[in-house]
Amino acid sequence: MPGVALVAVVDTNRPRAEEIAASNGTQPAFDYHDVLGRVDAVTIAVPTEIHGDIALPFLRAGVPVLVEKPIARSLAEADEMIAAAADAGVVLAVGHTERFNPALAAARPLLTDPRFIEVHRLGAFPERSLDIDVVFDLMIHDLDVVLSLVKSEVESIEAVGVPVLTGRVDIANARLRFTNGCIANLTASRISRDRVRKIRFFQPAAYLSIDYAAQKLELWRLVKGQGALPAIHGGDVDVVNEEPLTRELADFVDAVVSRRAPTVTGEAGRRALAVAQTITDKIEATL
Repeated sequence: MPGVALVAVVDTNRPRAEEIAASNGTQPAFDYHDVLGRVDAVTIAVPTEIHGDIALPFLRAGVPVLVEKPIARSLAEADEMIAAAADAGVVLAVGHTERFNPALAAARPLLTDPRFIEVHRLGAFPERSLDIDVVFDLMIHDLDVVLSLVKSEVESIEAVGVPVLTGRVDIANARLRFTNGCIANLTASRISRDRVRKIRFFQPAAYLSIDYAAQKLELWRLVKGQGALPAIHGGDVDVVNEEPLTRELADFVDAVVSRRAPTVTGEAGRRALAVAQTITDKIEATL
């Protein structure tokens, strides 16, 4: 990225660190302590269980952090990270990459009053992220998106989930009711044959549909015509395709340089984590 120097790739898997560092023209390191004092910012993409263990030393040293979602393994740990960033006056960003999907960016100005939101995030069984259940692994993407769009507090949550292939929940459904009356219905699965990443919005006289993977947006409106019956107009909305991760990293770098808040703050990451934790608690109570 322009204006950025990749100081090191750090991984406890030494061959992997060496491979990735070599392919990107930088140095490998095998312990995060090795780069403390050598970097102006870090991105942390490690198992959720150790997000706080690695992020906190950097934040306390005054180093801005972009940490993968979910922000932490617990709300207490998230609070500790947020407080450390505030005390040091540095950026703490959370990697909810779907927020940077160009189709979602194109939809935001068109979403005036969503009343019902339907989300499906389905995928095949993964080889990673099995340290967390499907709510924290997949659904949390959409929880963050929905919470950023509905300008209201969550009033109630219903949830159901099933562990199918692992000891953790592999498929889950949650229904969120907001105080303004909006309802969001979210389904996440990591045991599906087909890969689906779609979100649909229903609001008065309009319907929007986003295919995250295809970066495609459709908008349909009810238009009053000359006759007795209204007409339905709409179709594809122009979307400039771009890699969401590139946009996320660019936002983080600009936030660090400009000393502004990132698009997805630590507080936003905590809010998504809190709702995800409530969903998981409700599911576990029924198992």
